[in-house]
Amino acid sequence: VMQDKIICLPQRTFSPNQTELMCPPPSSNHESTVPAHESKGLKTNLDIQQYNYINQMCYEKALHWYAKYFPYLVLIHTVIFMVCSNFWFKFPGSSSKIEHFISILGKCFDSPWTTRALSEVSGENPEEKDNKKNSASRSNLDTPIGEGNLEKTQSLRSIPEKIVVDKPAPSVLDKKEGEQAKALFEKVKKFRLHVEEGDILYMMYVRQTVVKVLKFILIIAYNSALVSKVRFSVTCTENMQDMTGYRYFCCNHTMAHLFSKLSYCYLCFVGVYGLTCLYTSYWLFYISLKEYSFEYVRQETGIDDIPDVKNDFAFMLHMIDQYDPLYSKRFAVFLSEVSENKLKQLNLNHEWTADKLRQKLQTNSNNRLELQLFMLSGLPDTIFEVTELQSLKLEIINNVTIPAAIAQLEDLQELSLYQCSLKIHSAATSFLKENLKVLRVKFDDARELPQWVYVLRNLEELHLIGSLSSDASKNVTLDSLRELKALKTLTLKSNFTKIPQSIVDVASHLQRLCICNDGTKLVMLNNLKKMVNLTELELVHCDLERIPHAIFSLANLQTLDLKENNLRTIEEIVSFQHLRKLTCLKLWHNGIAFIPEHIKKLGSLERLYFSHNKIEILPSHLFLCNKLRYLDLSNNDIRFIPPEIGVLQSLQYFSVTCNKIENIPDELFFCKKLKTLKLGRNMLSVLSPKISFLSVLTHLELKGNHFEFLPAELGSCRALKRGGLVVEDTLFETLPSDIREQMQAE
Repeated sequence: VMQDKIICLPQRTFSPNQTELMCPPPSSNHESTVPAHESKGLKTNLDIQQYNYINQMCYEKALHWYAKYFPYLVLIHTVIFMVCSNFWFKFPGSSSKIEHFISILGKCFDSPWTTRALSEVSGENPEEKDNKKNSASRSNLDTPIGEGNLEKTQSLRSIPEKIVVDKPAPSVLDKKEGEQAKALFEKVKKFRLHVEEGDILYMMYVRQTVVKVLKFILIIAYNSALVSKVRFSVTCTENMQDMTGYRYFCCNHTMAHLFSKLSYCYLCFVGVYGLTCLYTSYWLFYISLKEYSFEYVRQETGIDDIPDVKNDFAFMLHMIDQYDPLYSKRFAVFLSEVSENKLKQLNLNHEWTADKLRQKLQTNSNNRLELQLFMLSGLPDTIFEVTELQSLKLEIINNVTIPAAIAQLEDLQELSLYQCSLKIHSAATSFLKENLKVLRVKFDDARELPQWVYVLRNLEELHLIGSLSSDASKNVTLDSLRELKALKTLTLKSNFTKIPQSIVDVASHLQRLCICNDGTKLVMLNNLKKMVNLTELELVHCDLERIPHAIFSLANLQTLDLKENNLRTIEEIVSFQHLRKLTCLKLWHNGIAFIPEHIKKLGSLERLYFSHNKIEILPSHLFLCNKLRYLDLSNNDIRFIPPEIGVLQSLQYFSVTCNKIENIPDELFFCKKLKTLKLGRNMLSVLSPKISFLSVLTHLELKGNHFEFLPAELGSCRALKRGGLVVEDTLFETLPSDIREQMQAE
């Protein structure tokens, strides 16, 4: 290219009749016809500078531009083709996606988890594989070679599946391989989320292909038209007579022959390249490359939850399919949630061995051996090896699947599910239906409240915590509990406005009902009248202003708890005299200002809670409930304790902490069965020596008063030890040393 030049000689004669100067064509006879004695050429009287000038001028003026610039045009077109083909590999917005995709694709292809997942879903155990191989080998012997090869030719997409299925079963993944596969799932998930948002790769590829097709058409068009302009002989007519003495010149283009042949070769190469561009254009616009379906992968592998993808993600998968569909197939494993859950389960089993689970076993409040699991990725399969398990507590665990293997836990009676999304096998439901005694469920939405709750016929206790409603249009409704024939205890912590009708279904055998309403006003309680066998009722934080009349119909009621309501007056307490079995009444954490005298009619009361109210005066009628064993009057505004308190000869627990009491009547110390006496945070200054009458006292709280010393008679309370005496250390030091030693002794 750099040595491209032209050689010109002046033309001596030119006939006026000629319209155009014609240079003689090159002679085909290489043997000289000139006589031997004529060895000299024609004299032109031109020097070397004049020849150079003539060559240069004729090159610029007479030589066709296509012949001059053909090599540069080839170079420019080639550069344009190269830029079009490689720009998206260099542009940051597209190259990063491509590099990341290739990196992830290679790791997914080589991951041991891919091979394991595809082998598991192939549905063939080793025995079946051996039988198939043997039958295949026998059929091959019976089939002619030609026919066999023809009939057994497989499509491109079915070949990878055969390769995977026929491999031997993979070994169990070690912990490191499991963690690597877990990281790959996260990378694929984030990559898909990022790449599916746009179509920059697709649009860049379309545009560069369109540019290349247009460029191909342009090159073919003008090259075909101008290739004939590349000539060996060139006629040059330039007015250089003043400079050289000649006007007409005949020139030879030294590279013309080479350029002519190269141009035809160039047209052939560009034609082949153009055909590939046309095929690419057809591929781009005939097939929807912005959508990719894994239907064939789902059919071959049996992994049904592999999602279809779109935009740039789909385009790159279409591209990789042109190389080898096996890559897309193995990559698809990492798009499946089922596959990811299997991997999580495998890693979970590695982490939580049966021995590690046994170390976490504890005895709960129901005296059952309990295992508590918190914020795991799933339920370890190894849990079903801990056969001594009696109570299982799961907290904040997503995608919990309870398989049929739960039947191995023959002693399991208690199950707690706190904010867990749960799936359960039908065989597991049958097992729980027969064995489960206690179920606790805390949920935030409907999906976390399992429907199989309503068929547990042997369930004795059901505790539901979550947003429930008796209105079907709001939140989650509580379905019928008719199948729960053995249910005795029902706890509902929710936001009802009325007692759900479904509770009536178990009214005949329900013994304990607890409703905690989180401040929502409970208005309609008529359904309570139907629960004639109820022995314990708790209506907590229900915004009640009066004691509901429906309660007075519960003849078997033994315990009533109305904690954290807005009770101001309790005049209705007189109706409690009809509840002959009522032994425990809890009216704590309300705004009660006085206790009516009708309290004396509750002769069966044994436990009475009036703490955290606004009571100022204790009526003497209160102490006519002579069966009282537990009386809590703490956190009120009481200033005086009537001497009638001495009537309570069965009293074992008495608390008046956080009041304004200045004196304790001596009659209190006639309650000789007192074991716990709490007098802290009052205005007491003297403790009567008659404290010695309380020989069974084990807990005495005096802290927060104005005592200057403690009576030595405390030594007569032989059951009282230092741990049970709540008092300032300085005040304790006022006791005689022998009494202090007695209390500090084990």
